[in-house]
Amino acid sequence: MTSRRLEAFQGFGFIVPVILVLFVFTVLPLGYAFVLSLMRVNQLAGTYEFVGLANYQLALNDPRVHTALMNTLRYVIIVVPTQTAIALIMAVALNSGIKFQKTFRTVYFLPTLTSSSALTMIFMFLFAVNGPANDLLVGLGFIETPINFVQDVRFALNSIMIMNIWATVPFYMTIYLAALQDVPDTLYEAASLDGANSWQKLTKITIPNVVPVTNFVLLMGIIGCFQVFDQAFIVSAGSGGPANATLTFSLVIYQYAFMVIGTMGYAATLAIILAAIIFVVSIVARKLNREETLY
Repeated sequence: MTSRRLEAFQGFGFIVPVILVLFVFTVLPLGYAFVLSLMRVNQLAGTYEFVGLANYQLALNDPRVHTALMNTLRYVIIVVPTQTAIALIMAVALNSGIKFQKTFRTVYFLPTLTSSSALTMIFMFLFAVNGPANDLLVGLGFIETPINFVQDVRFALNSIMIMNIWATVPFYMTIYLAALQDVPDTLYEAASLDGANSWQKLTKITIPNVVPVTNFVLLMGIIGCFQVFDQAFIVSAGSGGPANATLTFSLVIYQYAFMVIGTMGYAATLAIILAAIIFVVSIVARKLNREETLY
């Protein structure tokens, strides 16, 4: 066996496990979900009735699906840019040579190490009627009476947004910190000699040099926000309330799959639709950022 063939054989051997994992845990489930989306499934009776595209047509006319999609889109539009901007600003601040920056990095990263369920329970306590947030707002005179943020239609989804931003910013901040290490110090030194201020350095040097990382953070944020489930599930006890204010697309899929008998095929349809939406939005985001390949 020649060295070229041996090298190719070794490379193939390394990628086979990855291909098998992707096939078993990604391709097969996706294919099975698509097959289920074409059927009316009764879990108790174990019956499968082929209905073609009827489930997809039903999804187009389902008001609960429309509400879930609008809530999810609003969630994505607000959370993704906000968490990206805050993560970049924090990374720049912690990379500027301030005192105790290593300590700050460790402290800010702690929320990432905590489970999402635990963070949700903590925020439910903070935003409760008798919680610290209401005590602070009433004490400062911003509101006269306490507000039950997680049970008020006006604030329920916003509370989840704040929770998610607080929990995810440290992770993306760490990614930005790694990227900032590759930005040459000579660029900042030259800018200082030319009289550039901090804002000019940020917009003319830092941001352009971390564009590939920003694209990655945006894509990861979009995918994660479209799939938001656990916070909405815990806050609303699985109902998506109050008045469907916290009903997300992933939560409505769960409801049809496990809380309503005979709609597993319809839930699979919604899962396929969600996967298609994420795929299309991700492709559009990459095109808008003019980046064909992520490294």
